[in-house]
Amino acid sequence: MQSISLAELPEGKTGVITSIDTTSATSQRLLDLGFVPGTPIKAIKRAPMGDPTTFEIRGYQLGLRRSESEIVEVEI
Repeated sequence: MQSISLAELPEGKTGVITSIDTTSATSQRLLDLGFVPGTPIKAIKRAPMGDPTTFEIRGYQLGLRRSESEIVEVEI
C-alpha cells in the first residue's frame, strides 16, 4: 500500500488514515472530529485553485485547507 498525505489524495479516491502529526496545533481538533488511525476518508471535491478540499469521513463532509490536510497520512 502507498502512504501519502491527505492533501495528495486524488479527488474521488478513498484512503485510510494511518497517522496524524501531533506536533501541529490543528491535530487535536482533527482528532476530535474523528480523524483517527484506521478511519476511511474520501476526497470529494477540490476547489479550482486546489484549496480547500472537501472530504467525507464518518458520514459527514468537511472542508480542510491544504495546510490542515498535510498533517494527516493516509494509505491508498
